[in-house]
Amino acid sequence: MASMPETKKFAIEIFEGEDLLADSLAKYVADLSNKFTSERGAFTVCLSGGSMIEYLRKLPEPPYVDSIEWSKWQVFWLDERVVPKTHVDSNYKLALDGLLSKVSIPPNNVYAINDTLSAEGAADDYETRLRELVSKGVITLSPTSGFPKFDLILLGMGPDGHIASLFPGHPLVHENKRWVTFIKDSPKPPPERITLTFPVINSCAYAALVVTGKDEADSVHSVLGKSENPVKLPVALVSPEGELKWFLDKDSASKL
Repeated sequence: MASMPETKKFAIEIFEGEDLLADSLAKYVADLSNKFTSERGAFTVCLSGGSMIEYLRKLPEPPYVDSIEWSKWQVFWLDERVVPKTHVDSNYKLALDGLLSKVSIPPNNVYAINDTLSAEGAADDYETRLRELVSKGVITLSPTSGFPKFDLILLGMGPDGHIASLFPGHPLVHENKRWVTFIKDSPKPPPERITLTFPVINSCAYAALVVTGKDEADSVHSVLGKSENPVKLPVALVSPEGELKWFLDKDSASKL
């Protein structure tokens, strides 16, 4: 594992292999879980799709599984494909199979989208549910932005630099009023999705950006490398109020 210079709000770690990355990520998540459950009795986490659940594979194993108060977790999705929960493309199914079915988070603390609605309806419904949870004190609001402040958002990145379902050049990148919005023309299938917006992402207390593979090296370099004219990819707009930590493997960091 190699470490690069860090500031109060920004850190990068580069790992020799995915096993070391997964171990470090599990410890990071477990430590934050313990911090927030001890401070306020709850831990609000946003999961993403792609390879994220695979990167979290160490969490349901010792020593982490027994150190976490799973009953205090409140689980949300950074973005979701508008497909049935049993569909192979469902981020919920991915998380259920790889993580949620292996730990003791109460089912009522897991907030999947309503998969019977249209993309627009599902986005509206999810935002309504988030607002209800804010009113109940389950989710806090950022005093700075007025948007929901999740304790931890787990982010992946595509080779094109997209995060969540916020893609390069798409108008949704600039959405600054909604908490949750929808897309019907995703350049990556399936086309219909809902997604948290950048104001919500950037209001979080902690964000982890987990990126692996050579295909991601150019985008990583465009954000973290020394360039006079860095390309403003969506991932470059991740700037949380709290702390951001990049978890990279050697391949994704190969051009730094």
